[in-house]
Amino acid sequence: MGMQLLLVEDNERLRSALGNGLEATGDVQVVHSCGSGEEAFDYCLGSSGGRSPQVILMDVQLAGEMNGIQAAVAIRRELPRLPVVFYSIQDDEAYYRDFRRSGILSHYAYVRKSNYLLPQMIVPLLRDAVNGRSFIDPDIETRVQEVRHKDEQSPMALLEPNEQEVALLLAQGLSNEQIAGRLGFRDKRTISRVNGQIYAAWGLSESATDEKIARTRVAIIIQEGRLIYWDEAGVGRVINERGDWVPWQKTIS
Repeated sequence: MGMQLLLVEDNERLRSALGNGLEATGDVQVVHSCGSGEEAFDYCLGSSGGRSPQVILMDVQLAGEMNGIQAAVAIRRELPRLPVVFYSIQDDEAYYRDFRRSGILSHYAYVRKSNYLLPQMIVPLLRDAVNGRSFIDPDIETRVQEVRHKDEQSPMALLEPNEQEVALLLAQGLSNEQIAGRLGFRDKRTISRVNGQIYAAWGLSESATDEKIARTRVAIIIQEGRLIYWDEAGVGRVINERGDWVPWQKTIS
């Protein structure tokens, strides 16, 4: 019996072709396939029944609220280090940031769809992930490091000019109405939309559901001059010299 695989791909034709191709190798048995991270999470935790997978093959761009990396993080919280192979054709910096923030260390691969999406190339990656080995496509590793260096330079580099203006005024404690007046916006709702873009660019929309908390964290990031990521427990983390996310320690002078 081959590896028990959960296949997560939102393109139905590709999902079917991938499943058939992988099973034809004799090394893989697709126990379930779906198109969203939410369904993958439910399946792995048993709410959909069926057989537990030994490994997941998952596109990064998916239907639903969660992308593939976010889904893997949620799944692996409940099923530690469940092997997963990511693939993507999207060159999206948000995905690379999610991957860095995920803290995934082992039992995985992350490759470009166009380079690796053939059964005879995927099966060794799946087998390696099951055995605890990890692999990143060199092209993706280069882009991940480029994004890391960009983020290290300044969080403001992630914002468009109008977003930078709003962020600076948020950090001064101005209300949306005051910011709209200061910058000459007729509709204060525009500021709410800009705030949302700032929160998304700095990862605050995922870790802070309270808008007041997000505004406070914007001010802290601007004061520190570096990107800080708060996890679900409220622990702030920053990138150290080795590129790892480590707990942020605020020094009081």
